[in-house]
Amino acid sequence: MRAGRKRAAPRPEVRAERGATESWFRPRSCSFHAAAIWATSLPPLSLGSVSPSLPPPLPMDRDTRAFAEQHFRDLGGQLYGGGGQAPSGVAFIKEPATFSYADFVKAFLLPNRPCVFSSAFTENWGSRRRWVTPEGKPDFEYLLQKYGDVVVPVANCGVQEYNSNPKEHMPLREYISYWLEYVQGGCSSPRGCLYLKDWHLCRDSSAEDLGDVFTLPVYFSSDWLNEFWDALDVDDYRFVYAGPPGTWSPFHADIFRSFSWSANICGRKKWLFFPPGQEEALRDCHGSLPYDVTSPKLLDTRLHPMLQHSSPPLEVTQEAGEVVFVPSGWHHQVHNLDDTISINHNWVNGCNLANMWHFLQQELRAVQQEVHEWRDSMPDWHHHCQVIMRSCSGINFEEFYHFLKVIAERRLLVLGQGSEAAQEENIGLGLGFQQAAFDVGRLAEVLASVVTHPDFQRVDTSTFSPGPEELLRQLQDAVAATTTL
Repeated sequence: MRAGRKRAAPRPEVRAERGATESWFRPRSCSFHAAAIWATSLPPLSLGSVSPSLPPPLPMDRDTRAFAEQHFRDLGGQLYGGGGQAPSGVAFIKEPATFSYADFVKAFLLPNRPCVFSSAFTENWGSRRRWVTPEGKPDFEYLLQKYGDVVVPVANCGVQEYNSNPKEHMPLREYISYWLEYVQGGCSSPRGCLYLKDWHLCRDSSAEDLGDVFTLPVYFSSDWLNEFWDALDVDDYRFVYAGPPGTWSPFHADIFRSFSWSANICGRKKWLFFPPGQEEALRDCHGSLPYDVTSPKLLDTRLHPMLQHSSPPLEVTQEAGEVVFVPSGWHHQVHNLDDTISINHNWVNGCNLANMWHFLQQELRAVQQEVHEWRDSMPDWHHHCQVIMRSCSGINFEEFYHFLKVIAERRLLVLGQGSEAAQEENIGLGLGFQQAAFDVGRLAEVLASVVTHPDFQRVDTSTFSPGPEELLRQLQDAVAATTTL
């Protein structure tokens, strides 16, 4: 989730796409910024052990599963959600009662398109009542009382460190004191423009407290990243962001090419979106992506020779209470327009698992290219590349396999219980039979690619239980057994 300013641009007419989605969304007006984009590799995100209460079993029915499976068959192995032009507008989902999980899967998750959910989807969240004053501002008194001594990470938006910002840690009460002084000083401070980012509230809170903060929307509950890290009881990819007007996040695509969702508890954000592939035209003559897509430097065609091939971003203003769905691989930059607090999750599931695997292969290739000159002189060069990759990306091929294993074994357990038993027992995972059946198909396809990858074959898997080939066989057997169910 990132933010940034831009010059005013004409507001084109936006038309809703015709089809099944017409009944439950109205198009949100969007304006296009003629030349803007920025890039930052998100700093490696942490992981968490406490999650809000699980929703009922995911309501993926047989028809939705069949639709999704056909979607991936039609892709024929091509990268999911890659390339293409930005849609002319972003769908605005108004009423929870008329928008189903199947609607979300078919209209947004599979096409990999952004959308905005209205404030009606969050109106019952405790954070929207307790964290916010009647005037719609952050309730600093409540936040100080509840969380004042919690140490939070704070980024300095005014300092560029590679394609991100340097961070420090401080008690929340110190940050709120800075925030008030910053606003009273006309949005200026000798300490710079500080932004609370990546606060792991879920990880550091009890389940009871979290239930009073927010309820996980069912549309985002097939969340393998947090399921995996919760199982390890280590960390999470659930965050709170908070900051005054002018705080922002540089241009980036989300970690591991995950999906993300961002709910504004109060305040407004401005988003600049670029579909997968469009960021390539923004690279400079050295091959680097921009830090700030609103910078005048981006208009220098000598520095950015491909700029003429770029398309303007899709601009969205997110109001208080609204939730933005960020698709996989979409680069974006985000600016806070008001005093703003948001809750944000990164998540991966069967729909973008292949994107995650593709990203990890790219990351390893980049590492190998950087240290290629030492290939012949460095013992265990391939192993060292995996170590470097983990330090840069937060995960390597071995850990990716263990991620697949944890997710796979839980789905195999659901399917082993049989359709009715799985739906009744649900084994605490929020999984129905059809969702588990869809998941094992996606896991089998990606794991089949993993086990044949030359660099994975160099990983010592002798202590893995089950071994990769055995797990793949189990998944393929499950796919065959559930094809007609």
